[in-house]
Amino acid sequence: MRHMHEHKEAVTGRLNKPWPVLPWLQGYGGKTFRLDLVAGLTAAAVVIPQAMAYASIAGLPVQVGLYTALVPMIIYAILGTSRTMSFSTTSTIAILTAAELAAVVSQGDQVALLTVASTLAILVGAFLLLACILRLGFIANFISAPVLTGFKAGIGLVIIIDQIPKLIGFQIDKGPFFQNIVSIVTQLGQLHVPTMVIGLLAIVIVIGLGHFLPRIPAPLIVVVLGIAASGLLNLKQSDVLVLGHIPAGLPAPLLPDISLVGKLRPGAMGIALMSFVESIAAGRAFVRHGEPRPNANRELFALGVANLAGGFFRILPAGGGTSQTAVNYRAGARTQLAEVVTAVIVLATLLFIASLIGLMPQAVLAAIVVAATVGLLSPKEFIAILTVRRTEFWWGLVAFVGVVILGTLQGILVAIAISVLTMFYIANHPPIYAVGRKRGTDIFRPLSPEHPEDENFSEVVDCAY
Repeated sequence: MRHMHEHKEAVTGRLNKPWPVLPWLQGYGGKTFRLDLVAGLTAAAVVIPQAMAYASIAGLPVQVGLYTALVPMIIYAILGTSRTMSFSTTSTIAILTAAELAAVVSQGDQVALLTVASTLAILVGAFLLLACILRLGFIANFISAPVLTGFKAGIGLVIIIDQIPKLIGFQIDKGPFFQNIVSIVTQLGQLHVPTMVIGLLAIVIVIGLGHFLPRIPAPLIVVVLGIAASGLLNLKQSDVLVLGHIPAGLPAPLLPDISLVGKLRPGAMGIALMSFVESIAAGRAFVRHGEPRPNANRELFALGVANLAGGFFRILPAGGGTSQTAVNYRAGARTQLAEVVTAVIVLATLLFIASLIGLMPQAVLAAIVVAATVGLLSPKEFIAILTVRRTEFWWGLVAFVGVVILGTLQGILVAIAISVLTMFYIANHPPIYAVGRKRGTDIFRPLSPEHPEDENFSEVVDCAY
């Protein structure tokens, strides 16, 4: 009897393995559904504005962001191993995508932009699936956290500089980081005051609500206010740029351009790496007690299929976002059904209120981007690294400078190289501490001036040397 029970459990385990959705579906109840429903609705209030903002960062029409929060999100809900992950795309992936699009497509050609973005997403998905087949999930453990902090801070600064012209109402010819700063400074005389006022007000509202009323979805409030102000005050007549026409309905299928594979391959590999690293980090950061920890190799499979399938429906490369996952987690999400609820709200947005979204001022979208990106700069994280290990602080700083000076894709190579060097350095310079015993206990801790009373067995130390 026991043998039959064990055999049944083994068979069930094998059946559930490719489908992480099955374990939580078994015994799913009304209380869990209510929690997931609330979490999905709450996350949608953050995901929808951010998805449009990230599409804008990538240089794509805003509806592409909504497509990315629809198809890949549903696929991840079925295949993903994190029960609280909110899956669409991230600011890091968006800026990397922007770099690839700028290198391949001339500005203004929207059809070509969509084709290249879709081809890029399919390539990213293919690389992730290849990594899954090769069982390369362990790579996530080799990306140094301080280096990733520096890389993200560099990305954040690049994004903020990129959004300043939209916030104050003029355009520049985009180039390297410092060239963009010079262009902004030399054209400040052309700033458009109404646009600047709208942009600054939007930033103040998003940051203010986020600080004083964190439970309120600040990006959604700003979007609603921006659309209302645009419609009631007819801001377009005051030369305030709005998003314009947004096609309603589901994304039409789009075939990739195979001829672009050679040009996009290096960038796609970098984006695949960042998609995996960010997603696994977000999934592992928000695990409830008793829930399974995200499985790295199965995450590669879920990410790969989500990007590969989504690439045929006009998306930009997808990944798990930390900020929206945090919202999903704090709102009470218990299973991936919360993601399905979010995807349904995105679908309703595309079907019924796309025309209203078109009234939103571009400055409002830029403000959401800036407010969402400021957190990447995080001086506190650099200070925390500095207080623990000065060497790793400098490595993080080098990664930051690498992104700013060399560019985002080259910055990835710098970050990877520094992470590898970090491993070699730590392996050859392991930290050694002289420890003492807390008097009257079995607790040992490094000797320090803060605890002069700790017992020190000098003869043991002498023997060690």
